[in-house]
Amino acid sequence: MKSSAELQTLLRQIDHKSYPAYKDTRGKYQFGQYILSIDHVQGDPFAAPSKVSILVAGRTAAFDKGCYETKHRRIAFQDYLLRRMAAKVKDYSFKAKGSGKSGLLGVSQPGQEILERSACTVEPASGDITIRMEVGFPANGRTINSGELVKILFDFLPVCVRQTLLASSCKKEVLEGVLYLADDQQYIREQLPTRGLAAFVADGAILPRKSGVSSLPMREGIPFRTPASMEVTLDLPHHGPLKGMGIQKGITLIVGGGYHGKSTLLEALELGVYNHIAGDGREYVITDDSAMKLRAEDGRSIQGTDISMFIRNLPNGRDTSCFSTEDASGSTSQAAATVEAMEMGAGVLLIDEDTSATNFMIRDELMQRVVSRDVEPIIPFIDRVRELYDTWGISTILVAGSSGSYFHKADCVVQMNKYQPVEITELAKKEAERFPLVLEEARKAQAPNWKRVVRRDAAFARDDRIKMKTMGRDGFSINRETVDLRYVEQLADSEQLTALSHILKHMKLQVFDGRRTLQEAVEYLVRGMGEKGFAAFCGGDIPGNLAMPRKQEIYATLNRCRELVKVEVSR
Repeated sequence: MKSSAELQTLLRQIDHKSYPAYKDTRGKYQFGQYILSIDHVQGDPFAAPSKVSILVAGRTAAFDKGCYETKHRRIAFQDYLLRRMAAKVKDYSFKAKGSGKSGLLGVSQPGQEILERSACTVEPASGDITIRMEVGFPANGRTINSGELVKILFDFLPVCVRQTLLASSCKKEVLEGVLYLADDQQYIREQLPTRGLAAFVADGAILPRKSGVSSLPMREGIPFRTPASMEVTLDLPHHGPLKGMGIQKGITLIVGGGYHGKSTLLEALELGVYNHIAGDGREYVITDDSAMKLRAEDGRSIQGTDISMFIRNLPNGRDTSCFSTEDASGSTSQAAATVEAMEMGAGVLLIDEDTSATNFMIRDELMQRVVSRDVEPIIPFIDRVRELYDTWGISTILVAGSSGSYFHKADCVVQMNKYQPVEITELAKKEAERFPLVLEEARKAQAPNWKRVVRRDAAFARDDRIKMKTMGRDGFSINRETVDLRYVEQLADSEQLTALSHILKHMKLQVFDGRRTLQEAVEYLVRGMGEKGFAAFCGGDIPGNLAMPRKQEIYATLNRCRELVKVEVSR
């Protein structure tokens, strides 16, 4: 390791040289309170910025071990440090001058969700803090301007470190608030299964968002108020008693008029699989973290999925116990998504009729009379929703605004009225008696065949130039193949998609061996991620733009690959 003085000498030597001379700066340098590592140097001032990392030893940072000794606290602590660093770095970005991206200082900008990110990691054993960020190395044209880089590395960054990554710079009460909130959120998550709950929504929560393109809370949002019949009180470790609506496991129906908040509640539950920052309004909206949002996805790829519990007896005689298509219909895609959610271990299904295939969800009496079950291949979800819970233990939370048929199946019916919930189960059941559900009972489904094995791709392994690109929250590409994730709605951040691209690359190179089933392969990876974090799929070269996805989204990604993942079904 070199000293900061040696770096300064080197920068003086290469001043006014052509830009590639900056590559000589790669390496690690000891600054007073931290180690600066220049990991990658951009090719020219107009290219993607250089990658640097900052390591502050735990003994130097001097944060109490209680900040990071448990996983939920560590993630919240990392998020807190990253938000502080992002705010401080913003003050200095582009204060160093030059052409192209000269002077840029960038680090991940977290949203409302608290995610584990590679931009800031804390080593649980030592408390060592690592920040990964981007720096635009300054130049005039394509000529090095090292004087401006000296400003960044020797003036700006030391201030950022001192004012964000040291315990002495943090207000004790603010940091405690972050950790206490994490404790309370974790407590609620642990209480859900013990109390038989699929989700919990606290009194006073602000569920509406500022707009359709903003995850910030609506200023005029109406605070959530729990119906007395669904009230649950939890005694949180720090907050103390907290009242809220407990959604019991089973089948819950959310109804109400248009614009009264049905989908708003469901969207809050979708993202309740993640913790949220204080002030978001959804801090205490907590959902079973295995919950999966299902919807129709016209045109998605399906490979070797057993959809026979929902679709069978196709006119062309195709085998639906091992079904593949490159262009699924709405009903077929939703059937596949349901079975895939079962395969990935989802405990709760979240469904909105607005984004569902009507013919997958329900067939009314008149249609059954005209088109008999004998000639209809689709067994609608209403025929299986009870079986999913009674046999598989999978709960369903369903938003319905037009069909009352699910009243017969529901364990609980909640009506949203001006963003306020009212429990109307008794009324709904009584009214449903006047409209008997006329359905031919579907035979009990056989357990789906999940013995899907991914073929090893030798050609991919031989490719030494694998190009990856993330397209916001729509998907990513590897080489020339695109993975469309637009409708995987619980992906909260583009950095999760970047992580998924790295995960897919790693699995194709290291995990898919032609013997492991898809389940076994994903579980193997998830165990590695639990032990090694991002290093489980990135090795020692960890980019600073990754956010950890859930196991469910890893499954969802693999199931939507057209060419990158090829499965075979073993009988």
